Amino acid sequence: MSLKCGIVGLPNVGKSTLFNCLSNAKAQAANFPFCTIEPNVGTITVPDERLTALAELITPERVVPTTIEIVDIAGLVKGASKGEGLGNKFLSNIRETDAIIHVLRCFDDPNVVHVDGSVDPVRDKEIIDIELQLKDLESVDARYQKTAKAAKTGDKEAKKLFDFYTQIKENLEQGKSARVVVPQNEEEVRWMNDLQLLTSKPVMYVCNVEESSVKSGNAHVERVKEAVKDENAQVIVIGAAIEADIASLETFEERQMFLQDLGLEEPGVSKLIKSAYHLLNLQTYFTAGVKEVRAWTIHKGDTAPQAAGVIHTDFEKGFIRAEVIKYNDYVQFKSEAAVKEAGKMGVEGKEYIVQDGDIMHFRFNV
Repeated sequence: MSLKCGIVGLPNVGKSTLFNCLSNAKAQAANFPFCTIEPNVGTITVPDERLTALAELITPERVVPTTIEIVDIAGLVKGASKGEGLGNKFLSNIRETDAIIHVLRCFDDPNVVHVDGSVDPVRDKEIIDIELQLKDLESVDARYQKTAKAAKTGDKEAKKLFDFYTQIKENLEQGKSARVVVPQNEEEVRWMNDLQLLTSKPVMYVCNVEESSVKSGNAHVERVKEAVKDENAQVIVIGAAIEADIASLETFEERQMFLQDLGLEEPGVSKLIKSAYHLLNLQTYFTAGVKEVRAWTIHKGDTAPQAAGVIHTDFEKGFIRAEVIKYNDYVQFKSEAAVKEAGKMGVEGKEYIVQDGDIMHFRFNV
C-alpha cells in the first residue's frame, strides 16, 4: 500500500530540513526561496514499539517495519493558483498526495530570510489556504455549472449532486477549506473523492520552533492553534534544526543522551511520522514467525480478507479464516503456543474487522 504525505509550506520555513531528518533521501537545504524544485520523495519507516517487542520475543531471521512515503514539495507563493512562481508545479505535486503536512515557521531568526519579510505563521497558513481554495473553486465551479442545468430539469439525482456542490462552493467562497464539509453517506464520500480537491485532504500543521520552545511552544504556536481550532486538524511542535542535530548523531545511545539533555522522550520526527500514519487513516497488523516478524499497513475498518489481500491478492480471493492473537495477549504469554494453550487465539471469518495491533495468520485456498 503506497500512500504519500506531502510536506508543504512557504519558502524557507524548514520543509527540506525536516524532510532530511525524516528520510535517508537528502533534499538540498539552503537559505533562499525555491531551493526545492522537483519534489523529493523519501520512504519513511513508521516507528512501532510493538514490532520491536515481538521481535525480542521471537528472534526472527528478519524484521520488516511498515512505511509511508513523504514528499517534499516546492515552496509556494501568492498567486500560485494563477501559475505564479512554481505554482502549477506545486499544485500538481500536492494533488498526487493523500495528506498534507503543512510546515509553519514559528521561530524568529534574522539570519534566515522570510519570503514576506516578517514571521507570521497564521498569515503564512492563510496564503497557502487561499491558493489551494482558489484552485479548488475553479474545479468545483465547473462541475457546479454543469450540474445546475440537469438539476433544473427535475432530475432528483442531479439535484442532490448540485446541492452537494453548492455546499462545497459556498464554503470555499467564504475562505473555508473543503475538508469542513463532512460527507454524510457513501454517495457523498464518492462525490467528494471524485472531485479530488486539494483542500479536502487531511492536514497536520507542524510548527517549526527554536530549541527553547520545543517542549512548551511559544506565542506563534498558540496563534496557530487558535487559528486552526475549527479545522479538526492536528498541531505538532518540532524544532527542525534540533532534529537535524539528532539525525546527525551516529549511535542510538548518543541520540538518547541528546534527547535526555533536552528533556524529550523521543525525537519529534518519530511523533510526526506516527501522526502522519494516523492522518492517512491507517493502522497496523502483524504476522509473526521465526522466519519473519512483519508489520502490514491497512486502512482502519478493513476486514480480514482485505487485510490478507495486502500480503497477496490470492489470500483475499481464497480467504477461509483468520487466526487472530491480540498483541497484549502475545506479550503476556510470550509465544503463540502459550497463547493457544491459554485459549486466547481467536478464529475469525470474512466479516471480522481487523483491529490495530492484531497478530494474524490466514488460511486460504485458491
